Amino acid sequence: MSLIRISQCLKQTLLTSQNRRLSLPTIFHLHDQNFSLQLRFTSFFTRQSAEQLWKGVTSVSNAGRKRGRAQGNRRKMAKDLNRGQIIGLGKVRMLWPGLTSPVIRGKELVEQTRLADDPDHTKNLIKMRDQMGVFRRLRLLPHERGWSGTRLPGRSIGPPDPIGDENFDGFDTKVLEMKSVFNMTGNMGRKKSISVFVVTGNGAGLAGFGLGKAQEGKAAIKSAKNRAGQRLMYIERFNDHTVCHDFFSQFGKTKLFVSMKPEGYGLVCHRAIICICEAVGIKNIHVKLEGSHNLQHIVKAFFLGLLQQKTHAQLAEETGKHVVEIKEENDYFPQLLASPSKEEKSKEVPDFKQYVLGGKVILKRKKFPPFYTKLPGWQTHLKKTLRFRNHDQVRLTLKAIELNNK
Repeated sequence: MSLIRISQCLKQTLLTSQNRRLSLPTIFHLHDQNFSLQLRFTSFFTRQSAEQLWKGVTSVSNAGRKRGRAQGNRRKMAKDLNRGQIIGLGKVRMLWPGLTSPVIRGKELVEQTRLADDPDHTKNLIKMRDQMGVFRRLRLLPHERGWSGTRLPGRSIGPPDPIGDENFDGFDTKVLEMKSVFNMTGNMGRKKSISVFVVTGNGAGLAGFGLGKAQEGKAAIKSAKNRAGQRLMYIERFNDHTVCHDFFSQFGKTKLFVSMKPEGYGLVCHRAIICICEAVGIKNIHVKLEGSHNLQHIVKAFFLGLLQQKTHAQLAEETGKHVVEIKEENDYFPQLLASPSKEEKSKEVPDFKQYVLGGKVILKRKKFPPFYTKLPGWQTHLKKTLRFRNHDQVRLTLKAIELNNK
């Protein structure tokens, strides 16, 4: 069959279909001894609506959605076209008795009347609808914000969920870390999930931490919070405001040197350790961090050190010596904290700080003498204060005599 004959057949069949008003789909077969041609008037583009076609072009498949794509589409907000619309106050402003106004006002019957036109009505509606389409984050109060603005790490998410009849009254949970993690699988490929690391506590020595993972952020937060509530630990504190003694702790490559401080010192440490101290109930502490800054390692190293603390009675029994406290506000007068059941005078014990730190030494900068010690007036000052040189020692001696006389 020649091309001219094919075109003539197509033209004749199209005219016939128009005259007979054939409905789609219609299939035509052109046969010849050596040639056969099949024509279809339906396709994928004619069977689907325009909305479905555009959705297939712009949307993401289910497989792509599981892999974490199309995250930006969630921020789109549907516009409420009913917002700002009032019955009777449209393009034509009318007063409708029984609908927008009472039927009887006083002793008079209200009639349907036309109100004055508002030229800015349409403009205000368009402005309101444009503002509805813009995505706005939830504004938080300054004390509710986290470490970095409105991001979740550092923010409080409430107590863990109740377990049976047991409620977590007085507990508060803070998020320490929230990140996206990926796992390469054989059938799904790169699978995304959310990892959340939290710490919870009641501020009275009871605290715990937990890690939760899930496809959605809310599920991961709930899992981590409940897991932290199921793994609570009791932490010993000195006078309910600081640790019992200085200690050294290590997890992996992360090293912590923790020092107990007097009341009013505050929390001078890593921001994750600050959240842990608030959950435990520690108010005064200093922590020097060396090595890796992996957040989970920091938390685990700090909890290990808190759990390995020894009470003053235990230290007294181990060393066979009296445990005393020396503070500047007491003029460095020793105050007895614990005594051993059996004192061993022959037992050699190194320096207390070296003993509790396990022989570790904190790296410190060299302290240089103040600049004014090189001035001529400093020698004059030393000569004037020479007569007061033993006053501190005399004060301590008097306190010791007073204590012995009691």
